[in-house]
Amino acid sequence: MTLVPTSLTGRLVATVVALVAVVGVLVGTVTTLAMREYLSNQLDQQVLDAAARGARPFEDGPRGDLGPPPSFGGDEDDEYREARGQGAGTLTAFFPTGSSGLGNVITSRSGLREVSTSALAVLQDVPADGRVHTVDLPAFGQYRVTSDSRGPGTVVIGLPTQDINDAIGSLIGYEVLLTALGVAVAGGVGLVLVRRQMKPLQEVAATAHEVAGLPLDSGEIGTTVRVPAEHTDPRSEVGQVGAALNTLLAHMESALDARHRSEQQVRQFVADASHELRTPLTTIQGYAELSRRTHDGAPAALAKVEAEAHRMSDLVEDLLLLARLDAGRPLARDRVDLTHLVLECVADARVVAPDHRWLLDLPDEPVEVTGDEQRLHQALTNLIGNARRHTPEGTTVTVGLCRSPGSPTAPGGVELRVHDDGPGLPADLVSTAFERFSRGDSARTRASGGAGLGLSLAEAIAEAHDGRATVTSSPGDTTFVVHLPLAG
Repeated sequence: MTLVPTSLTGRLVATVVALVAVVGVLVGTVTTLAMREYLSNQLDQQVLDAAARGARPFEDGPRGDLGPPPSFGGDEDDEYREARGQGAGTLTAFFPTGSSGLGNVITSRSGLREVSTSALAVLQDVPADGRVHTVDLPAFGQYRVTSDSRGPGTVVIGLPTQDINDAIGSLIGYEVLLTALGVAVAGGVGLVLVRRQMKPLQEVAATAHEVAGLPLDSGEIGTTVRVPAEHTDPRSEVGQVGAALNTLLAHMESALDARHRSEQQVRQFVADASHELRTPLTTIQGYAELSRRTHDGAPAALAKVEAEAHRMSDLVEDLLLLARLDAGRPLARDRVDLTHLVLECVADARVVAPDHRWLLDLPDEPVEVTGDEQRLHQALTNLIGNARRHTPEGTTVTVGLCRSPGSPTAPGGVELRVHDDGPGLPADLVSTAFERFSRGDSARTRASGGAGLGLSLAEAIAEAHDGRATVTSSPGDTTFVVHLPLAG
């Protein structure tokens, strides 16, 4: 079992409490040392003042030439003590030259207590240098004393350090009490404040747990939960975490939606492809049975079978090309003259659909791009074929080519346009025109049996050339545009 808290809140509170305790100990230690130094200096000064007062009777008092009183006791001693002006606790000892010393301590009751022989022996060893020294006297405790040679002997005067020790002891007690109180207050207040500050982090964790419980593998999940806005303030670290989680959730939601749409498109693609393949297969099967039952219609049946087989083969080829383009298979990279390409495609269209009016809108200078000529020809043919199949007779189709101006953020390029003045695309089809197997309504019938992959292929080929395909449509004004970069 460890005493170290495992939660972030516990660790933060423990850190605050430890810091308060350390600061309290440091402040208390410094305060105690400074106070002891201050009181010791004051006591030393008092000792020196007491020494100055106590030495006068031995120098020039009424007994100045006779030494100290004959005995340190009685009424005569009281007069002697009061003459010196010493306070309670003052120790005075006199060591005449050539004889044993005498000494007493003034008690709190204005009495005198004689200093023992062992204490006098300690006092006699104090250097007579006028400085203050610390001595431990048996039965009296610790004293700060000073010794000086005066007249016929040596005078030692001192004061006890007990008052300083008591004061320092009381100070330490108060410091311990205040430090403990400060630690307790810091722990309580710190716990409240840390929990309040950690509440946004708890919201973040709750949001993450809620997201973890969502059925992310079941397909579309809709709008996911978010960290509340009040917990995403970028000025705080926790707010930055909340904002980052919201960004992550937004990206995750976008990715899941994209995956769901992709899966839906794949399902729809498979269903549409199956439907498109089923039609020619059914036709082939029917004509095969007809050919088996009768011999007169065999050539016509075989011709129909061959036509449907070609149709199915074209569909499979288109699907295969789309798959390759989706996989990012590299295309040929040659210089392609789009002007010549447009002329060829329009010439073919005039032969195939003479009932349409075909116009050209080409620049004076040849326009070249880098790419796969066969695929670009296929893309343009699909766009022209789309206009031919889905517009009535007499429609004017204009195939144009122009250079698009560049910008500071994008280089210039080429715009390949196919415009017609037919009935136009339905409003709901404009946004899905380039989707696979997308078809219009009766206004744009698939009279020639298109599979709905032509525009998808045109867009995929444009994107494979680092370009894009767009469409705008209204009645009498439909324009498909393929944007391509210029040849480098």
